[in-house]
Amino acid sequence: MKTPTTQAPHTLRAGMIGLGMIFDETYRPLFERVHAEGLYDHRFGVVEVPLAAVASRTGSRAEKYRQAAGDRIARFQSFTGPQPIDELLKAGVDFVCVATPDDRHFEGARAALAAGVHVLIEKPSVLSLDQLDELLALSRQKQVLAKVVYHKLLDPDHKKLRTFVADGVLRHVNNGYCSLLEPRSISGSQFAEWITGRNPGTYVAVHYIKLIDYTFGGRLKTITATGQRGIVGPADGPTWDSCQLRLVYEYDDDTGEKRTSNIEHRTSNVEVFDVGSSMFDVRRSKSCREAAFDIHTSWVTPDNFPGYVEQEVQFRFDNGVWNGHSRKRGVECTVEGKTPTEIKTTMNNHYNGVFLEPWGARSQRGYGIETLERFVREVAFVEHGGPKAERPRRLENMCGLAYNDLAADRQTVAAVQALETILDRQYRGHPDCVVRVNDERGGLVLYDPAGGAPEVLHAPQV
Repeated sequence: MKTPTTQAPHTLRAGMIGLGMIFDETYRPLFERVHAEGLYDHRFGVVEVPLAAVASRTGSRAEKYRQAAGDRIARFQSFTGPQPIDELLKAGVDFVCVATPDDRHFEGARAALAAGVHVLIEKPSVLSLDQLDELLALSRQKQVLAKVVYHKLLDPDHKKLRTFVADGVLRHVNNGYCSLLEPRSISGSQFAEWITGRNPGTYVAVHYIKLIDYTFGGRLKTITATGQRGIVGPADGPTWDSCQLRLVYEYDDDTGEKRTSNIEHRTSNVEVFDVGSSMFDVRRSKSCREAAFDIHTSWVTPDNFPGYVEQEVQFRFDNGVWNGHSRKRGVECTVEGKTPTEIKTTMNNHYNGVFLEPWGARSQRGYGIETLERFVREVAFVEHGGPKAERPRRLENMCGLAYNDLAADRQTVAAVQALETILDRQYRGHPDCVVRVNDERGGLVLYDPAGGAPEVLHAPQV
């Protein structure tokens, strides 16, 4: 039953942990738009979504934003100091977005879930399977959503790729290559406060790990990696300029049993969602085939490179090839004295951009913002999409969305944990380690070619 538009609006109070670059590019325009327009859906009516509270280390960016935004945003509380997240949660929020550096995601998400608050985490969700299991257990106990942002899944090119795969137009992936190169100014200035000991693979290659895992399914089998140092940190230190990751997946071939989704399409009289899933029953067929995917990532590309980010993918199938390139699909622009540094020669107008609409209004939109709004709609559906007695069913429906639910993030987190561990071993003088997934010794097991006993990184099955 549709909710009349005259009904008094509901309210979902938003909390924000972290106010860095990603907040300014994506969360800020979302909160400003819903502040001006609200959020409407016939399932839950009108919902007001004020940014109620923010938590950050110093509060300086919060104050600058408050002054710059004026009446474009709600009056929010800003918390800093030793326990800003606890203070934010005490202020009373309905959902929290976590956009801190990746090695700080877990603590903020855990605190919010423990308080019974819905959570959205920037990629990667967490850095280990133990952390993932703890967050999932909390979300189930508190009956709230625990979601993660992989905005590249909403890239129009990637959605078309998945459509072809789902419809059988492109059949049986054989191998793939992904590359993402960011300018040096990103790692050297915007990320300088937290980049020590980190790597660009975990930070950005995870988008492609998820794209591969979600689009093609299969069973993750082997992870290897290497990398380079010496530009953003010492050549013998733990901070990585670039890294190369290889994932090997196993797929049932056409003669074996077909893999089946653990998450079924759910249909109710409240809502119908196309769930899809990358989590598949481990039903070993008599004959399996493997596919290798190479993901190369760097954040030391020269700043005068013509594009903001160089993104390229190629996937080979039994019956075709898919090629995608972020710069070649777009436009080229040259402005004297401005390109390619202040304004890039090539630009990605799909991810996020400011536009003057034909009717005279200015807007900021793109799939980087679209995926955040989708999460808010999912929270609104759970809380206000029908009778209270039906909330568990609505919650289950939204937890079944494998594109962003933490329960569907196991193989992606396993790859991230393996990458982190392999690079750490290389830093400590043990290069060329290999991590196996779900072998006879455990769910995630590291093998060192120099010898020694295999190390079980995660005992339960991935």
